[in-house]
Amino acid sequence: MTKQKKSAPQARQEMTGLERLGLRVSSMINHPLAQIQRWVTIHRLDTDGDLEWEEVMGLLADTPELDLTFNDDDSVTVRWEPQSAEDRDDIVIEKDWEEEKLEEEAPF
Repeated sequence: MTKQKKSAPQARQEMTGLERLGLRVSSMINHPLAQIQRWVTIHRLDTDGDLEWEEVMGLLADTPELDLTFNDDDSVTVRWEPQSAEDRDDIVIEKDWEEEKLEEEAPF
């Protein structure tokens, strides 16, 4: 029997502060409860650096679908309106070919 060589353990890459904060904010916004109520309050943690916080808040502020409220306790409340499927660019709506045919033919 041949012995399998053990590969050297790969170095573990740590997340940057910006990646960690971005992932946390994204997770909070995409949480099912936040999606139902269409708002979430993001609290700044002691581990969130000034540059990282400003970068992520700037990205959120530049997103036209989001409304940000900067609270007195350094938290930020993010609100958004529901979007129709037609307004979204991440969903492809396929029509049934029979439905298309009915739309093309005049009923009279």
